[in-house]
Amino acid sequence: MLDLVAMRPGEDPGSAIARSVDLAQHAEQWGYKRFWLAEHHSIGGLACSATSVLIGHIAGHTRRIRVGSGGVMLPNHAPLVIAEQFGTLEALYPGRIDLGLGRAPGGDFATMRALRRDHGQTGDDFPALLEELRTYLGPERPTQVVKAIPGQNSNVPITLLGSSIYSAQLAARLGLPFAFAAHFAPEYLYAAADLYHDQFRPSSVLAAPYFMVGVAIIAAATDAEARRLFTTPQQRFLRLIRNQPVELLPPVDSMDGLWTEGERVAVMSRLGAAIVGSDDTVRAGLEKLLRDTGANEVIAVTDCYRQQDRLDSYQRLAEIANIIEVAHRQPCA
Repeated sequence: MLDLVAMRPGEDPGSAIARSVDLAQHAEQWGYKRFWLAEHHSIGGLACSATSVLIGHIAGHTRRIRVGSGGVMLPNHAPLVIAEQFGTLEALYPGRIDLGLGRAPGGDFATMRALRRDHGQTGDDFPALLEELRTYLGPERPTQVVKAIPGQNSNVPITLLGSSIYSAQLAARLGLPFAFAAHFAPEYLYAAADLYHDQFRPSSVLAAPYFMVGVAIIAAATDAEARRLFTTPQQRFLRLIRNQPVELLPPVDSMDGLWTEGERVAVMSRLGAAIVGSDDTVRAGLEKLLRDTGANEVIAVTDCYRQQDRLDSYQRLAEIANIIEVAHRQPCA
């Protein structure tokens, strides 16, 4: 699961965080492998800015499920600080912490400046930042002067996240797991999947590619009910492109009249990989996604206004995951 800790209009962050804890506890009960939290800054309606703090909170309220970042936006932070934070989390919750890394700012230009980022940064220094971070998390080197304590030799697993060809190439070259953000940027999903698999170089971390794909999923009793629930994430992305707060809004029977044709196209281009429907519809969509991308894991993103609808969707998904049939990957043209 990937959680953005979304708030309802007028709701305080503590209530949204409590729902995330409840969700993670159910995820563990249903057999989910990971519970990841995103990093976003200065976006009204999302309470996930202090990602490492939330990871510790969720891990402290669960027992087995891996908890991590999906992801930490590395250019926002000094690598030493991230190594210390995640080294500490690993010391507190051994074998349960994941570190997913991205290179996007997670906010607008003004927010970047407030985070003390150099206004000239383009993300080109991401490989160097990543190498520095891996130095702090790996075994101490003979000439190493600065050390992450905790962090050194913790070997917290790193996954590269991205929505572009760039991230796929970097992960393949370094032999690292790669997660593609198709839940908001599906355009390059299949090209990135093929490139990552084809260019992958074995490393001390991985002998073979390990591909993950994030996708919006809503499962319900019927296709019609799932489509109705899907209007909540549709409204979120509509408000995002309008530069409005992106709180969780109640579902509506139809989006007609709520958006212009141009807005509809823009929203649905971001949600083009979404799998929405009854159990049978979701199963077919998942099987096709896995077959076409060769994904080892699916990162489900499910946003519903009512917590019970969200829990119901994730429980259905867990049951579907136990019966789906996965064929060999069919590379896209």
